[in-house]
Amino acid sequence: MSSGPLSIESGFFYFIYLPNDFYGDMSLFKKIFTSQKKETLDKGLEKTKTSFLSKLSKAVAGKSKVDDDVLDNLEEVLVTSDVGVATTLKIIERIEARVSKDKYMGTDELNGILREEIAGLLSETHLGEEEEFSVPKNKKPYVIMVVGVNGVGKTTTIGKLAYQLKKQGLQVVIGAADTFRAAAIDQLQVWADRVDVPMVKQKMGSDPASVAFDTLSSAVTQGADVVLIDTAGRLHNKVNLMNELGKVKRVMQKVIEDAPHEVLLVLDGSTGQNAFEQAKEFTKATEVTSLAVTKLDGTAKGGVVIGISDQFQIPVKYIGVGEGIEDLQVFNKFEFVDSFFNIAH
Repeated sequence: MSSGPLSIESGFFYFIYLPNDFYGDMSLFKKIFTSQKKETLDKGLEKTKTSFLSKLSKAVAGKSKVDDDVLDNLEEVLVTSDVGVATTLKIIERIEARVSKDKYMGTDELNGILREEIAGLLSETHLGEEEEFSVPKNKKPYVIMVVGVNGVGKTTTIGKLAYQLKKQGLQVVIGAADTFRAAAIDQLQVWADRVDVPMVKQKMGSDPASVAFDTLSSAVTQGADVVLIDTAGRLHNKVNLMNELGKVKRVMQKVIEDAPHEVLLVLDGSTGQNAFEQAKEFTKATEVTSLAVTKLDGTAKGGVVIGISDQFQIPVKYIGVGEGIEDLQVFNKFEFVDSFFNIAH
């Protein structure tokens, strides 16, 4: 029985070796990432980790083997950690199958088993991982339409993403197509100035599709590599949202035939189950292709990353684990699970 990933600190890097039996043909998987990034991730998930492991400890108190009572308690732990009911049941079923196969499973093995099964669920959605902030080189400019309700950290995510992409040597243009709130345009301008990337905007109340059209036209003229289009974050009327996002897409396609190349949904991880509802509404309104989950550092609800990724079968591309400009990270399932389960370094 594998005990799950093992992290060994070596100089400025962490080497994570993952279990042979779990990754099949990947006989030995080695992941390397900078210690600074890992420390930020550990710190960002501290509240989630502490809460989860405390609940897990109570769930197995006084028990030496994994039985029905332990599994019932574990189910409650996962649900109250915002993993979501459907995903929780899937995890419990996987563990039940292992218990049935092995006949005996000690509670001391449960942490490692959970790590493997959660990493397994994430692997079904996250088949290939981006190592760094990047975009496909065969699309220029690569157009990302960013969606999400007001207050989830959408503007901040756009600003931090622009910063990270520019750091990779890419030329970025931002489009302020959330024209329904003056504050949205102003906030985005602050980020554009801070990161020193051009931003296309019109006055408040302008047609969002018109702003998107102008942004793509400007990006093509400048020979930009990436376009980030902000959109209005209103969910009060699903039909209006669907129509608006559909119009923005159609108008962008007059400039670039297959735009947008990516629709990034930003969700506030601190809202727990409400983030599931937002994901449900936006996936009905438009074809969401990737997720960014923000504000994980201020909450014990980090389990929402696991549930949303599994239930919507949409990869989590970025996570926000702090307020600093560097604290938007490319999501990596192995690093996340390692931090989530507090493996001793």
